[in-house]
Amino acid sequence: MSYITTFTGKHFDPMNPIDEKIDIIDIAHALSMICRGNGHLIYFYSVGQHSINCAKEAIALDYGDRIALGCLLHDASEAYLSDVTTPVKEKLDYYLEVEDQLQNMIWNHFIPGNPLTEEEKEKIFEIDHKMLLFEFHELMCEDLSEEMPLMYAKIDCSYGDMYTIEKEMITLVNLLQEGIKEEVW
Repeated sequence: MSYITTFTGKHFDPMNPIDEKIDIIDIAHALSMICRGNGHLIYFYSVGQHSINCAKEAIALDYGDRIALGCLLHDASEAYLSDVTTPVKEKLDYYLEVEDQLQNMIWNHFIPGNPLTEEEKEKIFEIDHKMLLFEFHELMCEDLSEEMPLMYAKIDCSYGDMYTIEKEMITLVNLLQEGIKEEVW
């Protein structure tokens, strides 16, 4: 079998993804149920919650809808590939290629207009890294940096209901896409 069956029943081949099969319902559902840090936290905190917090930080920084949507979806490929911890992922060159191809396809699917620029991606991953430092402090009682990052949004790392997280992700995607379409921020 060369595909996964998604939450909505689609047969999706992560190695040969088809744009038309990418679905925010599948992504939001899966990310609301995947635990950050492979579950090595003080309680369940999902990749979906992390993604929402990243988007809220982009909004608080007034980075615009494209970057906020990019932040919200920056881990969306994990809905189809699974989450691989950074120390392992860094050594899996082929996995990184597949992940990058799928991640860019997902961004292009949901973010209208031109593909994200390298500068936009830098801002997205800067927020992702800042959030990682914050989450380690809050959820693992370990500081990865001597200096805690300044967060501009109200970051919620509390235990979250997966169905609420799923709905919030879908709602945020729709709102941010509408803002891009209307060119209103």
